[in-house]
Amino acid sequence: MSGPTAKPQRRRRMSRAERERQMLDVAKEVFGERGFRATSMDEIAERCGVSKPMLYEYFGSKDGLLMAAIDRSKAELYEATLAAVEGAATPQDMVWRGMLAFFEFMDQHSRSFAMLLQEPLVMPSSTGEAIEQTRRQQSGLIAPVIAALCPGLPDLAVEAYAEIIIGGCERLVLWRLDHPEISAADAARYMTDFTWNGLKNHLAEPLSTSGRVVPRSERSPVEEAG
Repeated sequence: MSGPTAKPQRRRRMSRAERERQMLDVAKEVFGERGFRATSMDEIAERCGVSKPMLYEYFGSKDGLLMAAIDRSKAELYEATLAAVEGAATPQDMVWRGMLAFFEFMDQHSRSFAMLLQEPLVMPSSTGEAIEQTRRQQSGLIAPVIAALCPGLPDLAVEAYAEIIIGGCERLVLWRLDHPEISAADAARYMTDFTWNGLKNHLAEPLSTSGRVVPRSERSPVEEAG
């Protein structure tokens, strides 16, 4: 005599927030693989296991889906970078942690990021402004660090250095697509070295050979004179 048949468990229904996150994750993958123009809402819906009308219900259009994906990536990048630099013990460590967090984040989004920079003419006009907002967000993290380390720098110089660092990071992300042997840590090291070499003549306190800022009380007469 057979025992009682177990009732199949019903799958838990996703909340709206969970479903939206899933759709954005899939959309970023497809945009990165195919590019904006070649991406279809049908494919994204199929990969998500939802209907195409549901995608339109959530995001309105393919343009709206792209903008939502950019907005979410911007927030995640900010959170990752901020969390990294808040744990730093020294200025050198702050720059290193921030760079490493940036490149590790980009490792997970490199294809979609490359699409945004390489296909500007086929994407919605609002995409350019969204990218600029992301750059300004990162500048808002970088510029205060530069200003604190180099209090003698004019505001415009601080802003210029922040823009140089942001531009350099973007180019390095694209360059690494053709050089997969370069790890996120390698890229962070290159940018950290570049940053410190650019700022070393403006630092309120010089760097030791280990990268530690040398307090004025520990400087040699030669360093003090320089």
